[in-house]
Amino acid sequence: MRTRAARAPRPRGTVHALVIGCLALLATACVPGTDGSAARGGTTGAATAIPDPARAGKVTLTVWDQEIRGGTNAEVEQLNAEFQRTYPNVRIKRVARSFADLKTTLKLAVTGNNPPDVIQANQGYPDMVAFVRAGLLTPLDTYAGIYDWNTRYPATLLDLNRVSADGRDFGRGRLYGISQTGEFVGLYYNKDLLAKSGLRAPRTWAEFTGGLQRLKDDGRLPIQFGNLDKYPAIHTFGVLQNQSAATAVRDAVFGRAGRFDDERTRQAAATLADWHRRGYLPEGANGLGYDDAAKKFAAGDGAYLLTGTWQLADLKKAMGDRLGLVPPPPATAGADPVSTGGQGLAWSITSRSKHPEVAAAYLDFLTSEHAANVMTRHGVLPAVPGSAAAAVPAESVDGQMLDGWRRLNEADGLVPYLDYTTPTFYDTLSEQLQGVIAGTVSPGRFTAAAQRDYATFLAEQRRQARSGARGDRGPGQAGR
Repeated sequence: MRTRAARAPRPRGTVHALVIGCLALLATACVPGTDGSAARGGTTGAATAIPDPARAGKVTLTVWDQEIRGGTNAEVEQLNAEFQRTYPNVRIKRVARSFADLKTTLKLAVTGNNPPDVIQANQGYPDMVAFVRAGLLTPLDTYAGIYDWNTRYPATLLDLNRVSADGRDFGRGRLYGISQTGEFVGLYYNKDLLAKSGLRAPRTWAEFTGGLQRLKDDGRLPIQFGNLDKYPAIHTFGVLQNQSAATAVRDAVFGRAGRFDDERTRQAAATLADWHRRGYLPEGANGLGYDDAAKKFAAGDGAYLLTGTWQLADLKKAMGDRLGLVPPPPATAGADPVSTGGQGLAWSITSRSKHPEVAAAYLDFLTSEHAANVMTRHGVLPAVPGSAAAAVPAESVDGQMLDGWRRLNEADGLVPYLDYTTPTFYDTLSEQLQGVIAGTVSPGRFTAAAQRDYATFLAEQRRQARSGARGDRGPGQAGR
C-alpha cells in the first residue's frame, strides 16, 4: 500500500464532498461499452428495452436475503413496500435469514423444486462461483447495459460480482450480481470509556494498540469480541494482516501471487492470540455469539469493537453520541487507511426464476440512487452514496462512516474478504482461528493450514486450465 502525504483536515459540517468524490470515482472507473462485459472478459449482451413489471401479470417474487439487522432490514422492508406500491401486480415473498443460516440453507433452496427468484449470494469461490458452476445463477450483463449499472458502479466493485465463463475464476468475466451496500470492517469506539482512561479516538495503529493495556489496567475490557459464529475472527484477523500485507493479501485472494504462510501472516495470527492471552478480548470469546458481543459493547462493556459498517444502525440506536467509528488507523497519522471490505452480498437472479425481467427491475430499484438515499436515512452505507449523503453531519458517526468509505475508495484501501479465496477457505480459516484464539493452534500451524488449502486450490485450477487447453470438458463448462 502506497503511503501518501497527510491530508489537511476536512472542515466540519456536512459530507457534501463525499458525493463529489464518489461521482469523480465513478467517472474514472466505469466500464466502457454497452454492458461492460466485453471489457471485463465476459460476453456482450445487447441492451434492449427496460422491462416493465406492470405488464408481467400477477407475479410473486420470492426473495432470500440476509439483511436481518435493524438498519438494513428497515431499508429493505421500506423499498419492498415501495416497489409493491409501484407495481401492485407484484408480491414480494421475502425470506430473511442470518448470514450463517443463509450460507447453510441457500444451496438447498436454489436446487429445490420451488427455487427463489432473487437471492443474496456471497461473493467468491465458496458460494457465487459454486452456484455459477452448477448453472444456478443468471448472467446479468444485458441488464447491466439496460440499466446502466456499469456507469453507476465502479468497475472495482462490479468485478467482485463477476465469474469467468468457464466457472473457474472469480473477479472477471460475466456479471452475476449487483450489490446494494458498501461495507468495511471499522474500529467502533465508546467515547465515554476512552475518555475515562484518558484516551481519544486513535489516529495511528500504535496509538490504538498502545492504549489497550491502559484500558485493561483501568478495569475495562479493551476490545469486545464474540467468535461463536466463527466468521468474526476472519474479519479481525484480516484487519491485523492488512496492517503490513494489504497488497499481498489482495493479490493472493485473486490468485495472482502471494502465499499464506509468510511471516506477516504468521505475525497477524500471533497478535490475535496475544490479544486474547493478555485479556484484551473477552475470556471465552469463542463461546460468545457475534450479536451478543455487539449488544455487550452497546451496553458499555468494551471500549472498542472491530466489525463491519453493517452494525452501525443498531449500535447507534443504543449508544447515540457515545459511538464513534473510524477505519482501522494507519501506521502514520494522516496516511491512507486500509481495511477488509468492499460491498455487501450480491443480489442475484436464479437461473430457474420464472420472472427474470421482474427480478431485474427489482434489483435495479434496490440499487438506485433513491435506494441509496433510503439506506443513508436508515444509517446504512450505500455502495454508491446518493444526494442524501450531503445532509449527513461530518462529525456524526454516520458522517464518519461515509468519510471512511470515501477515503478507503480514494486510497484503493479495500482488501477483499479472505473467505473469497478458495471454495474451502471459509471453513479452514474459521476453524483454525478458533484454535488460535483458544491457544490450541500455533500461529505457525495456522499459516501452514491456510497455505495448504490455498496451494491445493491453485493446483486444481492449473489442472483444470490444462484440461481446458486440451479441449476437455471440465466441470466448469458443464451444461453450457
